[in-house]
Amino acid sequence: VIIHVLYDYTTIHVYRSRNPTEAERLGVVAVGGYGRGDLAPGSDIDLLFLLPYKQTPWGESVVEYMLYMLWDLGLKVGHATRTVQQCISLSKSDMTIRTSLLETRHLCGDSDLFQELRTAYWEDLVPDTEREFIEAKLEERESRHLRAGESRYLVEPNLKEGKGGMRDLHSLFWMAKYVYKLENPRDLMRVGLINDVEYKRVLAAYSFLWAVRCHLHFYTGRAEERLTFDLQPDIARLMGYENQDGRSAVEAFMKEYFRVAKSVGDWTRIFCAGLEASETKKARPSLGKFFDVKNWKRKIEDGFTVESGRINVTEPGIILRNKLNLIKLFHIAAQKDLGIHPDALKLVSRSLRIIDDDLRHDPEANRLFLEILTSPIDPERALRLMSEAGVLGRFIEAFGLVEAMMQFNMYHHYTVDEHTLRAIGVLAKIEKGDLGEEHPLANEIIHKVLSRDVLYVALFLHDIAKGRPEDHSIAGAQLARELCPRLGFDSADTDTVAWLVEQHLFMSEFAQSRDVSDPKTIEDFVAVVQSPERLRLLLVLTVADIRAVGPGVWNGWKGQLLRDLYYEAESVLQGEGAAGSATQREGRIAAAREALALDIASWPAADQEIVRNANNDSYWLIFETKDHLRYAKLICEAAKSPHGVTTHFTIDHFMSITEVAVYTQDQPGLFSQLTGAIAMCGATIMDAKVFTMSNGMALDVFFVQDASGAPFADRGRLKRLETTIEKTVSGELIPADKMSRPKMRRREQAFVLEPVVLIDNNASDIHSMIEVSGRDRPGLLYDLARTLVELRLSIVSAHISTYGERAVDVFYVKDRGGFKITNDSAIKTIRKRLKKAMRNGVNGPSQAAAE
Repeated sequence: VIIHVLYDYTTIHVYRSRNPTEAERLGVVAVGGYGRGDLAPGSDIDLLFLLPYKQTPWGESVVEYMLYMLWDLGLKVGHATRTVQQCISLSKSDMTIRTSLLETRHLCGDSDLFQELRTAYWEDLVPDTEREFIEAKLEERESRHLRAGESRYLVEPNLKEGKGGMRDLHSLFWMAKYVYKLENPRDLMRVGLINDVEYKRVLAAYSFLWAVRCHLHFYTGRAEERLTFDLQPDIARLMGYENQDGRSAVEAFMKEYFRVAKSVGDWTRIFCAGLEASETKKARPSLGKFFDVKNWKRKIEDGFTVESGRINVTEPGIILRNKLNLIKLFHIAAQKDLGIHPDALKLVSRSLRIIDDDLRHDPEANRLFLEILTSPIDPERALRLMSEAGVLGRFIEAFGLVEAMMQFNMYHHYTVDEHTLRAIGVLAKIEKGDLGEEHPLANEIIHKVLSRDVLYVALFLHDIAKGRPEDHSIAGAQLARELCPRLGFDSADTDTVAWLVEQHLFMSEFAQSRDVSDPKTIEDFVAVVQSPERLRLLLVLTVADIRAVGPGVWNGWKGQLLRDLYYEAESVLQGEGAAGSATQREGRIAAAREALALDIASWPAADQEIVRNANNDSYWLIFETKDHLRYAKLICEAAKSPHGVTTHFTIDHFMSITEVAVYTQDQPGLFSQLTGAIAMCGATIMDAKVFTMSNGMALDVFFVQDASGAPFADRGRLKRLETTIEKTVSGELIPADKMSRPKMRRREQAFVLEPVVLIDNNASDIHSMIEVSGRDRPGLLYDLARTLVELRLSIVSAHISTYGERAVDVFYVKDRGGFKITNDSAIKTIRKRLKKAMRNGVNGPSQAAAE
């Protein structure tokens, strides 16, 4: 209405042409989303000012006046001024213009020009270009998915551009409209591309996405298309979702979003099947790059053929007559490493109702499914086909419950089902040797695993009980005990699968948060694992699980922690002595001392004496000979240096870590000072070891990364870190004075994490283990270490893990007398003070003053 009134006002009262020439005509046309009639609150107003054959001063003035007025009104206007011939000419070379003109609507002005444009578009441009248009739209769709994220199951999806989003629906209708000259989406049923039920599903999906998009725009006050963590809870509330049955409103809302995204994917397959079947409206060679078309057809077994390079059924009734063929279709695809023909997928999606308990408990159906899951070729691809077709979630009903389920945290990048399928893909790559350089240990031992099927089934089931009120590991183990016999497993293999599902987080948590050099750690770990086979299975499963969480989650440091734990446990399980026996410890210390003595035999006697007398027992047990030699050089260098502190950096790109070794005079609070210095320089501490030497010196070893999880390796930053450490140790620089409390980013504000402090006196024979978990932030380790110093506790080692927004920091400590903390009052005080440090930040009130 505004545009119509503005046009009338401009052409009648401002630039009225009393005797218009043939050139002084102007049509105002809506194009793109505005032409389609879809305007979200933040959408652009896309206008085409249509001229007859040339621009005139009158036309230029009218367009300019209208645009300035629209801009002054605060509208976002996308505009173009062209003749009819220019529109057609540009559309031939620019697919974006061609697409925008596909959806045009006359608003005001000369209607004859609009009709001339429509006629030229359909008669001069479209004929014989259907193939070109479809190919361009499919290429555009693929590149758009790559930009927005390849999976439709990203937990912060792009509502408009992402896979399964609104633009996918738009693209499919554009192709249908271009090929079939449709005017209304309902016409898709008329030409047979979808049926009535599918049309209603599409309509419901589009309505849902449209409502979410409008809420996003209204709530943010801008054209926001991404459902970020900070927005999801508010949009869920606006959409009417509530907390119920242990599920949060935001998780219920996002599950519905991902179900809709899957529906869009289902319709895409059905549409493409119809498009490909339309011999008169497509060119097989051009679509071949998208449909894997190879022009041949042959029968492979009863009821199935290979057609155009994909598995198809010989006739539609084959599945309805024998339900087993529904599973066999995917089994053949997995065995022959072929895709499934769109016609067959269309048939499958319309036959899902036949999957019932009889099929689920059919021994042959379960045998076929197990072979799909454990296929040596590409099990992820086969399972993904089953999942996207809706078969997997119906055949394995527990898997259906976690389909489209997100976990509302910043650690997991995908929905539960997507994570599971990716994990299976990682496992298959490890088995093939494709990830040998990144995972040398897993690559080696997977071929020693005696129960390959057990490993694949356990990984498939490891998260299958997510979203239930009880612990998902325990509930998943129970589901495994129910499902494995159905798959043909005996009681022994069933027990192993259930154990792996129940303990699938155990090795990761132990490796990242426990001191592997402490004999009690290995003793506790081995007590749970109990056998070399379970150790091998658990290691490979853990690697695949972590790798599939999301980009950047896995790094070489985590790999090294897992390898260290594996080798220590393996030596015990192979009967090389109890991990904590005094005899074994003494033997290892003696061997380490002898190895170093041989390496430094040519050194001056004075240097040899400094190295031999400066180290305590734990120093010899934790590190390898190459490390002892490196530290020996550092100690000798420090003895000859005039400085009070000596720092050495060792960069390990394979482990994605930089070792920062600091040798200086021991003093109370040294560890806290050093953590503060490292935090000020932007490094993230992953692990730390603290050694008090017999000569009154201290060797503190930190393992650090940069913010992206790579080694802290820039020379300028390392030099700054060295200087900062020197100034901090000398007292010239006080971290608490220089560190400001970081402002929480918007997307992090959606997560509320209460601090938790656990004190365990059973995890080590000689130390108390303190585990602190809560919201991660820069400087957190410094705050905690400073608090422990104020509590007069000595830190022996620290182990830092982050899971998205959550940090888990573990400290092995002693009191000033060298004993564990056993006094109940002291334990209560430690918990109180550490929780306070978690909440206050670096510039919060000092703990002593608060007391």
